[in-house]
Amino acid sequence: MKQQMQDEPAPLDVENYPVAPKGLDLEQVHIYVRHGERTPVRVRMSDPPASIPADWQMCNTAKSFHETVAGLSPTVDDGLWYKKVVENRHGKTSEGLCLLGELTDVGKQSTYSFGTALRSLYVDKLKFLPQKLEDERLTYFRSTNIARTIESLQHIVHGVYPPSACAPGTIPSIIIRNGVDENLVSNTLACKRLALLELQFAEVAVAIWNSRLEPLDKKVSKYIGGRPLRLDGTPRASGILDTVRSAAAHGFRVPPEFSEDSVIGLIEAAVTAEWFDIFKSEEGRRLGMGRLLADASEKMQRKILNSKDPTKLLVHTTHDSTLAALLCTFDVFDDKWPPFTSSVTFELFRKRAADTPGQRSFSSFWRQRDEHYVRMRYKNTNMVLPMCAAEGKHLPGSPEFCTLEAFRRRVEELTPRDWVRECFPRT
Repeated sequence: MKQQMQDEPAPLDVENYPVAPKGLDLEQVHIYVRHGERTPVRVRMSDPPASIPADWQMCNTAKSFHETVAGLSPTVDDGLWYKKVVENRHGKTSEGLCLLGELTDVGKQSTYSFGTALRSLYVDKLKFLPQKLEDERLTYFRSTNIARTIESLQHIVHGVYPPSACAPGTIPSIIIRNGVDENLVSNTLACKRLALLELQFAEVAVAIWNSRLEPLDKKVSKYIGGRPLRLDGTPRASGILDTVRSAAAHGFRVPPEFSEDSVIGLIEAAVTAEWFDIFKSEEGRRLGMGRLLADASEKMQRKILNSKDPTKLLVHTTHDSTLAALLCTFDVFDDKWPPFTSSVTFELFRKRAADTPGQRSFSSFWRQRDEHYVRMRYKNTNMVLPMCAAEGKHLPGSPEFCTLEAFRRRVEELTPRDWVRECFPRT
Protein backbone atom coordinates (compact mmCIF):
# COMPACT_ATOMS: atom_id res chain seq x y z
CA MET A 1 0.00 0.00 0.00
CA LYS A 2 1.29 3.48 -0.88
CA GLN A 3 0.86 6.65 1.10
CA GLN A 4 1.84 10.27 0.64
CA MET A 5 5.50 10.72 1.56
CA GLN A 6 4.80 14.00 3.30
CA ASP A 7 1.57 14.27 5.23
CA GLU A 8 -0.14 16.71 2.91
CA PRO A 9 0.02 20.34 4.00
CA ALA A 10 -3.40 21.64 4.90
CA PRO A 11 -3.61 25.23 3.65
CA LEU A 12 -6.12 27.29 5.55
CA ASP A 13 -9.45 26.63 3.84
CA VAL A 14 -11.13 30.02 3.81
CA GLU A 15 -14.05 29.06 1.59
CA ASN A 16 -15.18 26.13 3.77
CA TYR A 17 -14.43 27.72 7.13
CA PRO A 18 -17.31 26.77 9.47
CA VAL A 19 -18.89 30.00 10.62
CA ALA A 20 -20.04 29.89 14.24
CA PRO A 21 -23.74 29.44 15.06
CA LYS A 22 -25.84 32.57 15.12
CA GLY A 23 -25.45 34.52 18.34
CA LEU A 24 -21.78 33.73 18.82
CA ASP A 25 -19.38 36.63 18.24
CA LEU A 26 -15.71 36.01 17.60
CA GLU A 27 -13.65 37.83 20.22
CA GLN A 28 -10.06 36.62 19.94
CA VAL A 29 -7.98 34.14 17.91
CA HIS A 30 -4.82 32.33 19.08
CA ILE A 31 -2.82 30.59 16.35
CA TYR A 32 0.21 28.32 16.75
CA VAL A 33 1.74 27.54 13.37
CA ARG A 34 4.65 25.32 12.43
CA HIS A 35 7.34 27.01 10.34
CA GLY A 36 7.38 26.48 6.60
CA GLU A 37 9.27 23.88 4.58
CA ARG A 38 12.96 23.71 5.44
CA THR A 39 16.05 21.71 4.66
CA PRO A 40 16.88 18.71 6.87
CA VAL A 41 18.79 19.59 10.03
CA ARG A 42 21.52 17.02 9.19
CA VAL A 43 22.97 15.54 6.01
CA ARG A 44 21.66 11.99 5.74
CA MET A 45 21.19 9.43 2.99
CA SER A 46 23.29 11.45 0.54
CA ASP A 47 25.31 8.46 -0.66
CA PRO A 48 24.00 6.02 -3.29
CA PRO A 49 21.60 4.35 -3.59
CA ALA A 50 19.46 6.92 -1.74
CA SER A 51 21.32 9.89 -3.25
CA ILE A 52 19.27 12.58 -1.50
CA PRO A 53 21.24 15.79 -2.15
CA ALA A 54 23.49 17.01 0.64
CA ASP A 55 23.39 20.56 -0.71
CA TRP A 56 20.07 22.22 -1.47
CA GLN A 57 20.03 25.24 -3.76
CA MET A 58 16.57 26.37 -2.74
CA CYS A 59 17.30 29.54 -0.78
CA ASN A 60 17.46 32.20 -3.45
CA THR A 61 15.40 34.93 -1.79
CA ALA A 62 16.35 37.37 0.99
CA LYS A 63 20.06 36.58 0.80
CA SER A 64 20.94 40.26 0.98
CA PHE A 65 21.97 41.67 4.34
CA HIS A 66 20.19 44.88 3.46
CA GLU A 67 16.96 43.08 2.52
CA THR A 68 17.02 41.15 5.76
CA VAL A 69 17.69 43.92 8.27
CA ALA A 70 16.85 47.26 6.65
CA GLY A 71 13.30 47.09 7.95
CA LEU A 72 14.50 46.24 11.44
CA SER A 73 17.37 48.68 11.96
CA PRO A 74 17.04 52.40 11.24
CA THR A 75 20.85 52.71 11.33
CA VAL A 76 21.40 50.67 8.16
CA ASP A 77 22.63 52.91 5.35
CA ASP A 78 20.68 52.34 2.13
CA GLY A 79 23.96 52.34 0.25
CA LEU A 80 25.51 49.64 2.46
CA TRP A 81 24.54 46.08 1.73
CA TYR A 82 26.00 42.60 1.85
CA LYS A 83 25.16 39.30 0.24
CA LYS A 84 24.89 36.22 2.44
CA VAL A 85 26.70 33.28 0.84
CA VAL A 86 26.64 29.73 2.19
CA GLU A 87 29.80 27.64 1.94
CA ASN A 88 29.48 23.86 2.02
CA ARG A 89 31.73 21.43 3.88
CA HIS A 90 34.06 21.23 0.85
CA GLY A 91 34.67 24.99 0.89
CA LYS A 92 32.54 25.62 -2.18
CA THR A 93 29.90 28.32 -2.55
CA SER A 94 27.01 28.56 -4.96
CA GLU A 95 24.07 30.86 -5.46
CA GLY A 96 21.02 29.98 -3.40
CA LEU A 97 22.70 27.30 -1.27
CA CYS A 98 20.77 26.62 1.93
CA LEU A 99 22.04 26.08 5.44
CA LEU A 100 20.92 22.97 7.29
CA GLY A 101 17.52 23.52 8.84
CA GLU A 102 16.96 26.73 6.85
CA LEU A 103 13.58 27.91 5.59
CA THR A 104 13.59 27.41 1.83
CA ASP A 105 11.92 29.37 -0.92
CA VAL A 106 9.11 26.79 -0.78
CA GLY A 107 8.70 27.46 2.95
CA LYS A 108 8.71 31.21 2.43
CA GLN A 109 5.93 30.90 -0.13
CA SER A 110 3.81 28.59 2.03
CA THR A 111 4.05 30.82 5.09
CA TYR A 112 3.26 33.92 3.03
CA SER A 113 0.25 32.06 1.62
CA PHE A 114 -0.80 31.18 5.16
CA GLY A 115 -0.68 34.88 6.02
CA THR A 116 -2.75 35.87 2.99
CA ALA A 117 -5.28 33.17 3.90
CA LEU A 118 -5.53 34.59 7.42
CA ARG A 119 -6.23 37.98 5.89
CA SER A 120 -8.83 36.54 3.52
CA LEU A 121 -10.58 34.85 6.44
CA TYR A 122 -10.40 37.28 9.33
CA VAL A 123 -10.28 40.56 7.41
CA ASP A 124 -12.22 40.01 4.19
CA LYS A 125 -14.69 37.26 5.02
CA LEU A 126 -15.44 37.62 8.72
CA LYS A 127 -14.73 41.38 9.03
CA PHE A 128 -13.12 40.49 12.35
CA LEU A 129 -10.09 42.68 11.67
CA PRO A 130 -9.91 46.01 9.83
CA GLN A 131 -8.67 46.32 6.26
CA LYS A 132 -5.96 48.70 7.43
CA LEU A 133 -3.96 48.22 10.61
CA GLU A 134 -3.94 51.49 12.52
CA ASP A 135 -3.49 50.14 16.04
CA GLU A 136 -0.62 47.67 16.43
CA ARG A 137 -2.23 46.37 19.63
CA LEU A 138 -4.88 44.57 17.56
CA THR A 139 -2.27 41.96 16.71
CA TYR A 140 0.35 39.99 18.59
CA PHE A 141 3.05 38.23 16.57
CA ARG A 142 5.57 36.05 18.36
CA SER A 143 8.21 33.52 17.32
CA THR A 144 10.68 31.18 18.94
CA ASN A 145 14.23 32.44 18.61
CA ILE A 146 15.07 30.20 15.66
CA ALA A 147 15.83 31.61 12.22
CA ARG A 148 13.25 29.48 10.37
CA THR A 149 10.40 30.42 12.70
CA ILE A 150 11.32 34.11 12.68
CA GLU A 151 11.44 34.14 8.89
CA SER A 152 8.17 32.22 8.71
CA LEU A 153 6.50 34.82 10.89
CA GLN A 154 7.92 37.65 8.77
CA HIS A 155 6.24 36.15 5.72
CA ILE A 156 2.99 35.50 7.59
CA VAL A 157 2.86 39.09 8.82
CA HIS A 158 3.51 40.34 5.30
CA GLY A 159 0.54 38.27 4.14
CA VAL A 160 -1.82 39.49 6.87
CA TYR A 161 -0.82 43.15 7.01
CA PRO A 162 1.67 44.15 4.29
CA PRO A 163 3.03 47.71 4.44
CA SER A 164 0.30 48.84 2.03
CA ALA A 165 -2.32 47.74 4.58
CA CYS A 166 -0.70 49.52 7.54
CA ALA A 167 -1.30 53.12 8.50
CA PRO A 168 1.73 55.43 8.35
CA GLY A 169 3.95 54.79 11.35
CA THR A 170 2.25 51.48 12.18
CA ILE A 171 4.74 48.64 12.04
CA PRO A 172 3.77 45.18 13.39
CA SER A 173 6.24 43.90 15.97
CA ILE A 174 7.68 40.39 16.01
CA ILE A 175 8.17 39.34 19.61
CA ILE A 176 10.93 36.95 20.70
CA ARG A 177 11.81 35.73 24.19
CA ASN A 178 15.10 34.63 25.69
CA GLY A 179 15.54 30.88 25.70
CA VAL A 180 15.19 30.52 29.46
CA ASP A 181 11.79 32.28 29.31
CA GLU A 182 10.46 30.48 26.24
CA ASN A 183 7.13 28.68 26.57
CA LEU A 184 6.26 28.16 22.88
CA VAL A 185 8.18 24.90 23.08
CA SER A 186 8.62 22.19 25.66
CA ASN A 187 11.54 23.97 27.32
CA THR A 188 13.99 21.29 28.41
CA LEU A 189 16.76 23.90 28.44
CA ALA A 190 15.21 25.64 31.43
CA CYS A 191 13.45 22.61 32.98
CA LYS A 192 15.79 19.79 33.93
CA ARG A 193 12.96 17.63 35.24
CA LEU A 194 11.30 17.84 31.82
CA ALA A 195 14.56 16.89 30.13
CA LEU A 196 14.79 13.84 32.38
CA LEU A 197 11.19 12.87 31.61
CA GLU A 198 11.87 13.17 27.88
CA LEU A 199 14.81 10.83 28.22
CA GLN A 200 12.78 8.32 30.20
CA PHE A 201 9.93 8.27 27.68
CA ALA A 202 12.43 7.97 24.82
CA GLU A 203 14.04 4.96 26.51
CA VAL A 204 10.64 3.31 26.88
CA ALA A 205 9.94 3.93 23.20
CA VAL A 206 13.28 2.35 22.25
CA ALA A 207 12.46 -0.74 24.30
CA ILE A 208 9.05 -1.08 22.66
CA TRP A 209 9.67 -0.02 19.07
CA ASN A 210 13.19 -1.09 18.11
CA SER A 211 12.16 -4.72 17.75
CA ARG A 212 9.15 -3.65 15.70
CA LEU A 213 11.41 -1.69 13.36
CA GLU A 214 13.78 -4.63 12.86
CA PRO A 215 11.78 -6.19 9.97
CA LEU A 216 12.36 -3.00 7.96
CA ASP A 217 16.12 -3.54 7.85
CA LYS A 218 16.01 -5.69 4.74
CA LYS A 219 14.24 -2.87 2.91
CA VAL A 220 15.94 0.28 4.15
CA SER A 221 19.35 -0.56 5.63
CA LYS A 222 20.93 -0.29 2.18
CA TYR A 223 20.03 3.41 2.22
CA ILE A 224 21.80 4.11 5.53
CA GLY A 225 25.15 2.44 4.99
CA GLY A 226 23.94 -1.04 5.84
CA ARG A 227 23.13 -0.07 9.42
CA PRO A 228 19.88 -1.09 11.15
CA LEU A 229 17.00 1.36 11.39
CA ARG A 230 16.44 2.09 15.09
CA LEU A 231 15.13 4.92 17.24
CA ASP A 232 18.57 5.23 18.83
CA GLY A 233 20.50 4.21 15.73
CA THR A 234 22.97 6.11 13.56
CA PRO A 235 21.27 7.90 11.96
CA ARG A 236 18.28 7.96 14.28
CA ALA A 237 14.88 6.93 12.91
CA SER A 238 13.63 10.45 13.61
CA GLY A 239 16.43 11.79 11.40
CA ILE A 240 15.48 9.44 8.58
CA LEU A 241 11.87 10.60 8.83
CA ASP A 242 12.99 14.24 8.82
CA THR A 243 15.20 13.84 5.75
CA VAL A 244 12.68 11.82 3.76
CA ARG A 245 9.77 14.14 4.51
CA SER A 246 11.79 17.30 3.91
CA ALA A 247 13.08 15.97 0.60
CA ALA A 248 9.63 14.87 -0.56
CA ALA A 249 8.14 18.24 0.36
CA HIS A 250 10.61 19.86 -2.04
CA GLY A 251 10.11 17.42 -4.89
CA PHE A 252 13.32 15.44 -4.50
CA ARG A 253 13.20 11.79 -5.39
CA VAL A 254 13.31 9.51 -2.35
CA PRO A 255 13.73 5.73 -2.29
CA PRO A 256 10.44 4.04 -3.26
CA GLU A 257 10.34 1.95 -0.09
CA PHE A 258 9.57 5.11 1.84
CA SER A 259 6.31 5.43 -0.08
CA GLU A 260 5.07 2.15 1.38
CA ASP A 261 2.71 2.46 4.29
CA SER A 262 4.27 -0.58 5.93
CA VAL A 263 7.58 1.31 5.99
CA ILE A 264 6.89 5.00 6.48
CA GLY A 265 3.82 4.35 8.63
CA LEU A 266 5.80 2.18 11.04
CA ILE A 267 8.68 4.67 11.21
CA GLU A 268 6.25 7.51 11.90
CA ALA A 269 4.46 5.53 14.63
CA ALA A 270 7.76 4.74 16.36
CA VAL A 271 9.09 8.30 16.15
CA THR A 272 5.87 9.95 17.31
CA ALA A 273 5.87 7.60 20.30
CA GLU A 274 9.48 8.51 21.07
CA TRP A 275 8.87 12.25 20.84
CA PHE A 276 5.30 12.76 21.99
CA ASP A 277 4.21 10.02 24.40
CA ILE A 278 5.54 12.26 27.17
CA PHE A 279 2.55 14.53 26.52
CA LYS A 280 0.17 11.72 27.30
CA SER A 281 1.37 12.01 30.90
CA GLU A 282 0.02 14.67 33.21
CA GLU A 283 3.46 15.79 34.36
CA GLY A 284 4.73 16.09 30.80
CA ARG A 285 1.71 18.20 29.92
CA ARG A 286 2.13 20.44 32.95
CA LEU A 287 5.83 21.11 32.50
CA GLY A 288 5.78 21.18 28.70
CA MET A 289 2.57 23.01 27.78
CA GLY A 290 1.16 24.35 31.05
CA ARG A 291 2.75 27.79 30.86
CA LEU A 292 1.84 28.30 27.19
CA LEU A 293 -1.80 27.43 27.85
CA ALA A 294 -1.86 29.60 30.96
CA ASP A 295 -0.70 32.55 28.83
CA ALA A 296 -3.48 31.94 26.32
CA SER A 297 -6.11 31.49 29.02
CA GLU A 298 -5.07 34.68 30.81
CA LYS A 299 -5.24 36.68 27.58
CA MET A 300 -8.71 35.32 26.89
CA GLN A 301 -9.82 36.27 30.38
CA ARG A 302 -8.34 39.74 30.01
CA LYS A 303 -10.26 40.18 26.77
CA ILE A 304 -13.50 39.19 28.46
CA LEU A 305 -13.13 41.41 31.52
CA ASN A 306 -11.74 44.48 29.77
CA SER A 307 -13.91 45.83 26.98
CA LYS A 308 -11.04 48.14 25.98
CA ASP A 309 -8.51 45.33 25.45
CA PRO A 310 -7.79 45.67 21.70
CA THR A 311 -5.94 42.38 21.09
CA LYS A 312 -7.80 40.21 18.58
CA LEU A 313 -5.31 38.13 16.56
CA LEU A 314 -2.35 36.35 18.14
CA VAL A 315 -0.05 34.39 15.83
CA HIS A 316 2.85 32.32 17.15
CA THR A 317 5.37 30.57 14.89
CA THR A 318 6.78 27.48 16.48
CA HIS A 319 7.61 23.85 15.74
CA ASP A 320 6.04 20.48 14.97
CA SER A 321 6.70 19.39 18.56
CA THR A 322 4.53 22.20 19.94
CA LEU A 323 1.57 21.37 17.73
CA ALA A 324 1.77 17.68 18.61
CA ALA A 325 2.13 18.54 22.31
CA LEU A 326 -0.97 20.75 22.25
CA LEU A 327 -2.98 18.07 20.48
CA CYS A 328 -1.78 15.39 22.90
CA THR A 329 -2.53 17.61 25.88
CA PHE A 330 -6.18 17.85 24.82
CA ASP A 331 -6.34 14.17 23.78
CA VAL A 332 -6.97 14.83 20.08
CA PHE A 333 -3.60 13.93 18.53
CA ASP A 334 -3.91 11.74 15.42
CA ASP A 335 -0.39 10.27 15.89
CA LYS A 336 0.68 11.81 12.57
CA TRP A 337 3.63 14.18 12.29
CA PRO A 338 2.32 17.77 11.93
CA PRO A 339 3.00 19.00 8.37
CA PHE A 340 4.93 22.14 7.54
CA THR A 341 2.85 25.32 7.98
CA SER A 342 0.08 23.41 9.78
CA SER A 343 -1.51 25.16 12.73
CA VAL A 344 -3.50 24.75 15.92
CA THR A 345 -6.05 27.50 16.52
CA PHE A 346 -8.06 28.46 19.59
CA GLU A 347 -10.96 30.81 18.84
CA LEU A 348 -12.73 32.64 21.66
CA PHE A 349 -16.43 33.36 21.14
CA ARG A 350 -18.95 35.36 23.17
CA LYS A 351 -22.67 34.76 23.44
CA ARG A 352 -24.30 37.85 24.82
CA ALA A 353 -26.55 37.57 27.85
CA ALA A 354 -30.08 38.85 27.38
CA ASP A 355 -30.05 42.64 27.43
CA THR A 356 -31.90 44.55 30.09
CA PRO A 357 -32.79 48.05 28.85
CA GLY A 358 -30.55 50.71 30.30
CA GLN A 359 -28.17 48.30 32.00
CA ARG A 360 -25.73 47.41 29.22
CA SER A 361 -23.80 50.55 30.10
CA PHE A 362 -22.30 48.63 33.00
CA SER A 363 -20.18 46.84 30.44
CA SER A 364 -17.77 44.94 32.71
CA PHE A 365 -20.66 43.52 34.76
CA TRP A 366 -22.60 42.43 31.71
CA ARG A 367 -19.56 41.07 29.91
CA GLN A 368 -19.01 38.72 32.84
CA ARG A 369 -22.59 37.49 32.50
CA ASP A 370 -22.08 36.68 28.82
CA GLU A 371 -21.38 33.07 27.90
CA HIS A 372 -17.99 32.34 26.36
CA TYR A 373 -16.77 29.39 24.31
CA VAL A 374 -13.46 28.15 22.91
CA ARG A 375 -13.16 26.22 19.66
CA MET A 376 -9.95 24.35 18.84
CA ARG A 377 -9.10 23.68 15.17
CA TYR A 378 -6.38 21.68 13.39
CA LYS A 379 -5.97 20.92 9.67
CA ASN A 380 -9.22 22.78 8.90
CA THR A 381 -11.09 20.51 11.30
CA ASN A 382 -12.92 21.34 14.52
CA MET A 383 -11.53 19.37 17.45
CA VAL A 384 -14.14 17.91 19.78
CA LEU A 385 -12.31 17.89 23.10
CA PRO A 386 -13.05 14.91 25.39
CA MET A 387 -12.74 17.18 28.44
CA CYS A 388 -15.76 19.15 27.19
CA ALA A 389 -17.95 16.18 26.23
CA ALA A 390 -20.17 16.21 29.31
CA GLU A 391 -23.44 18.10 29.30
CA GLY A 392 -22.98 21.68 30.43
CA LYS A 393 -19.35 21.80 29.24
CA HIS A 394 -20.07 22.71 25.63
CA LEU A 395 -22.55 24.68 23.56
CA PRO A 396 -25.74 22.56 23.32
CA GLY A 397 -25.79 20.82 19.95
CA SER A 398 -22.25 21.93 19.09
CA PRO A 399 -19.71 19.84 21.05
CA GLU A 400 -16.75 21.56 19.34
CA PHE A 401 -17.54 24.74 21.29
CA CYS A 402 -16.09 24.10 24.73
CA THR A 403 -17.30 26.39 27.48
CA LEU A 404 -14.59 28.79 28.54
CA GLU A 405 -15.17 27.70 32.12
CA ALA A 406 -14.36 24.06 31.28
CA PHE A 407 -11.39 25.14 29.17
CA ARG A 408 -9.96 27.37 31.90
CA ARG A 409 -10.54 24.76 34.58
CA ARG A 410 -8.48 22.22 32.64
CA VAL A 411 -5.75 24.78 31.92
CA GLU A 412 -5.64 25.64 35.61
CA GLU A 413 -5.04 21.96 36.40
CA LEU A 414 -2.19 21.97 33.90
CA THR A 415 -0.55 25.17 35.12
CA PRO A 416 2.44 24.67 37.43
CA ARG A 417 2.07 26.67 40.64
CA ASP A 418 5.86 26.94 40.92
CA TRP A 419 7.41 25.97 37.61
CA VAL A 420 10.99 26.42 38.82
CA ARG A 421 10.42 24.13 41.80
CA GLU A 422 8.58 21.50 39.73
CA CYS A 423 11.39 21.59 37.18
CA PHE A 424 14.05 20.74 39.74
CA PRO A 425 15.44 17.24 39.07
CA ARG A 426 14.29 14.62 41.55
CA THR A 427 16.59 12.06 43.07
